[in-house]
Amino acid sequence: MRIDIITVLPEMLESPLNCSIIKRARDKGLVDIVVHNLRDYTTNRYRKVDDYPFGGDAGMVIQVEPVDRCISALKSERDYDEVIFTAPDGEVFNQKMANSMSMLNNIIILCGHYKGIDYRIREHLITREISIGDYVLTGGELPAIAITDSIVRLIPGAIGDEQSALSDSFQDNLLEPPVYTRPAVYNGWEVPQILLSGHQAKIEEWRHEQAMERTRRLRPDLLDE
Repeated sequence: MRIDIITVLPEMLESPLNCSIIKRARDKGLVDIVVHNLRDYTTNRYRKVDDYPFGGDAGMVIQVEPVDRCISALKSERDYDEVIFTAPDGEVFNQKMANSMSMLNNIIILCGHYKGIDYRIREHLITREISIGDYVLTGGELPAIAITDSIVRLIPGAIGDEQSALSDSFQDNLLEPPVYTRPAVYNGWEVPQILLSGHQAKIEEWRHEQAMERTRRLRPDLLDE
């Protein structure tokens, strides 16, 4: 898989893309992640990629030309399954989307910034708009990292125990059951005895019951889906 991320702040992406699961997946050659500085695609002598909005409004808007030049350059080298824009008004990202996108070959993620982007970019260049929640961030770099991380960890071989990813919260529209580790008793707080029984069938039944209970209590909307 290849993920191209377009941003005006490439330095914001350096650390999270070079540690933990993402770094290991890159080192193994499972994913190729390339960050592109949008300023490299402007014809402006001062490397500006934004301008004032028509009609008058506060803030600055990313221009269509540098974005089009960057995306066109990438598309001239390979085909892309999705060109994603990280937008607060996009469809809210979830595990089902991560599962589906982890099976794609090539993805472009355009990070929003400033007041927004020229709407013609969204009309003509973007195939999917994704939000990570109903709030506004300084830019789309953090959402791009969240999307990338959730996708990469699902690529076979990215994590040591692939079964672990399949049992994560939201994979089956349920929250994870409680988990415990040694010691079995700490400060008088005991691990549920069923987990120490060695009876795997009963343990799995307990886990499912706990997952159902936690989902009903904390996220009943998941059960409605």
